[in-house]
Amino acid sequence: MRRPRVAAAVAAGVLFAAVAAVLALTTPWNPLPGHVPGGHVKADPALDFSPAEIARSRAFDSAVNPPAYAGLLVGLAVVLALGLTPLGARLIGRVTARTRRRPLKIALAAVVLITVLRLAGLPFDIWRESVLRRYGLSTQSWPAWLVDQLKSLGVSWVIYTVALLLLYSVVRRFPRYWWTGAAAGGFALVVFVSFIYPIAVEPVFNKFHSLPQGQLRTDLLAMAQRDGVPVKDVLVADASRRTTSLNAYVSGFGSTRRIVLYDTLLKSPRPRIGSIVGHELGHAKRNDVLWGTLVGALGVAGALCLLYLLMTSPRLLRRAGVDPGGPPGDASRGRAAADPRTVALVLALVAAGTQVSAPVQNLVSRHIEARADAHALQLTRDPATFVSMQHELSVRNISDLSPDAAERVLWMTHPAGPDRIAMARDWARMNRVPVPPPLR
Repeated sequence: MRRPRVAAAVAAGVLFAAVAAVLALTTPWNPLPGHVPGGHVKADPALDFSPAEIARSRAFDSAVNPPAYAGLLVGLAVVLALGLTPLGARLIGRVTARTRRRPLKIALAAVVLITVLRLAGLPFDIWRESVLRRYGLSTQSWPAWLVDQLKSLGVSWVIYTVALLLLYSVVRRFPRYWWTGAAAGGFALVVFVSFIYPIAVEPVFNKFHSLPQGQLRTDLLAMAQRDGVPVKDVLVADASRRTTSLNAYVSGFGSTRRIVLYDTLLKSPRPRIGSIVGHELGHAKRNDVLWGTLVGALGVAGALCLLYLLMTSPRLLRRAGVDPGGPPGDASRGRAAADPRTVALVLALVAAGTQVSAPVQNLVSRHIEARADAHALQLTRDPATFVSMQHELSVRNISDLSPDAAERVLWMTHPAGPDRIAMARDWARMNRVPVPPPLR
């Protein structure tokens, strides 16, 4: 097994280096390049948010953080305990004892383990939902919330089962070099899922309809045309049946690309909606979804090469309660990874890798979101409306106005509201338009 392991290690190193190079060269580290007359504006919540709004943001942050951190820690503890000890292998062995067909064993293992992990996190999800209700962010009844949880569980079952069945079929077919097929298949699967997600998964949770004919639709489509972004339609999601928060997003690419507005956003003044859509057009014009998909797929390919190294480690297999096979150099060592009882180990390694990569993903995402903000400012040339919209978003969503380092690393995919407002004032100075005054 030495030669294929060396090859897999080299491939993983090359792929991760490629991801690092792409991120380093293409991430907009300075979303607003150029000299700012008078220097950069400092982000200061007190300039635009009242003491009551700041106090409410801090109180909400203090209430929602405990279930978030506790859920993260418990979830990691459970998945690592199942994967890095014999517990997971024993559980899989029991639930699949009466099943002889290997694909069914893998599917059962996936369903059972995903369910166990979801049940472990359920108390913290309920805790968080209670906080959202207390602060008026959730409009769902508990039965409707439970239905959404079951839908999410079902989607997870399908995605993980399909991915694991494909992975283990390659592992069994090519025990010594399965990392090659896994890496190529993982890349293709990430691209495929990202492409079909808007039409296969999003409708499970929301109903969508075209923005009705009227001045708003005309203005938004004209803005897209002026921006040179081909947009055939703007969709509205029925988000108000579960939340009062405001949001909009772009998903998919190619023929499945769509710009979606929450129906809660439609009650905002028309110029503010235009500012939000300008931000989303920035994502569409830069093909951020496609870019993120391809970079993510490249990272997954590297991760699967690394997974091969870990899944062919006799020490790790023994720790997970799986017999590694014959003596060193024997091809049966590679076949041990095809044992359905290793599904728990795979999920543990995936969870660990996801958590390790999350800070980098969040850092890159914040800069991409800032670039989309700059695009909206350039397109609308209305920093005052941008500032008022960011204030409304922050207040309605009870966003964290002064996130600490841990929150930025673990959770934040967008810049904080005060940071976005400060950048709008920088843009105004750079473009010699009136600088939006403090809102207080």
